Amino acid sequence: MNWSQLLSRQRLGSKDQPTSTTSRTDFQRDFDRIVFSSAFRRMQDKTQIFPLSKIDYVRTRLTHSLESSSVGRSLGTLVGEQIIARHKLKGYEASDFGDICAAACLAHDIGNPPFGHSGEDAIRHWAETADYGRQRVAVLNGSQREDFLNFEGNAQGFRVITRLQNRDNPGGLQLTCATLAAFTKYPRESCIGKGRFDGVSAKKPGFTAEDQENFETVAKAVGLIRRDPVLSIWHRHPLSYLVEAADDICYRVIDIEDGFRLGHLSYQQALDLYSDILADSSIQTSRLKRIGGNKEKVEFLRAKVISKAISEILSCFLDHEPAILKGEFDDPLMSSIPHRQEMDRLIQVAGEKIYIAPEVIEIETAGFQVISELLERFIPIIDDVAEHGTNATPRSQMMIRLIPEQFIGDDAIPVQDDYTRLLRLTDFVSGMTDSYAVSLYKKVTGISLPG
Repeated sequence: MNWSQLLSRQRLGSKDQPTSTTSRTDFQRDFDRIVFSSAFRRMQDKTQIFPLSKIDYVRTRLTHSLESSSVGRSLGTLVGEQIIARHKLKGYEASDFGDICAAACLAHDIGNPPFGHSGEDAIRHWAETADYGRQRVAVLNGSQREDFLNFEGNAQGFRVITRLQNRDNPGGLQLTCATLAAFTKYPRESCIGKGRFDGVSAKKPGFTAEDQENFETVAKAVGLIRRDPVLSIWHRHPLSYLVEAADDICYRVIDIEDGFRLGHLSYQQALDLYSDILADSSIQTSRLKRIGGNKEKVEFLRAKVISKAISEILSCFLDHEPAILKGEFDDPLMSSIPHRQEMDRLIQVAGEKIYIAPEVIEIETAGFQVISELLERFIPIIDDVAEHGTNATPRSQMMIRLIPEQFIGDDAIPVQDDYTRLLRLTDFVSGMTDSYAVSLYKKVTGISLPG
């Protein structure tokens, strides 16, 4: 792969030429388009760790994405300075690298369903075991079937930004191919054969069967290396390693801070975890002593740990850059930094103390039921209207009005293709906020009435 092509300003679905202005570049426009999208705004009411939290301090998917974007911009810009000098690139600024990473990080969770990763599990479980779900998915084959059995928020995110947002436009938000490729941490279809391909980039699906053509356009534009002549799987865009690292840094480091603020970790526990990463500095014995409250001390250490991680990720990326360009490196950068064990310890403690907190488990369990029940109740309704039209049952004709037309078909007539019909239903449910999913669940099950 070569950087001149990897930084392609070509926009998916658009015939417009890249802008020549430097006052607001194509990559900055990508960032702005994501910020102003409705899917981005909905992340303010989507779970990061603590679902439906009443405490305004706790991070949501929105604040996590903003923080990841900030770290991604720093990483990208620092890398860009070195890459431009190393390869003598012309026509690009270090900020272009930073803007691509910032935009990709901003959207990295935009496809996640309600209730975090338990929402993904709920959709997979529904497709595999629920009465209607199992029947509908069983008639599909290959990647169409695996899109549901192995439902993935990353693949759904690619749908959101390339199809569901600005749906009348080919290419959706029509982002640059560089940003879309950096966004796609897993450049593969959902059915590739278990264990056939190694490396982190093959771990999960990155796009659905319906979106395969769109990703092939992106991969060709930026010059990704194809890993198989038949299956749709490529080596990653180099900047996607930085997008992944920014996410890894933020959720590992910041989840500890959230856990401390909510009382799941003591101040000493948080201090020890952060200090282990900063053990080679004198921060703890100087500035830390001048900070009054424990909350402020934890915030200070959190910032220093993030800075330390950025520095180590930068060095790691530059060391492995030649191998990345050849498709010979396929590991998370976090697994190769000097303090990888200490960073892994953060997520280990979070798993033991925070992710299994009663308020997390209780609401995620309820969320699992909410998502499964919505899918199971709506699919027979859609099928009934698709098959019988105006002769569908009164209940079906009434309930289908609860689904926006864009998730049904033109003129509110369900599409006939089984795969597309299921895909639009999961588009509808996965796009819900936590609160809306609960509210709709209560209404369709009769638990509560409007007003």
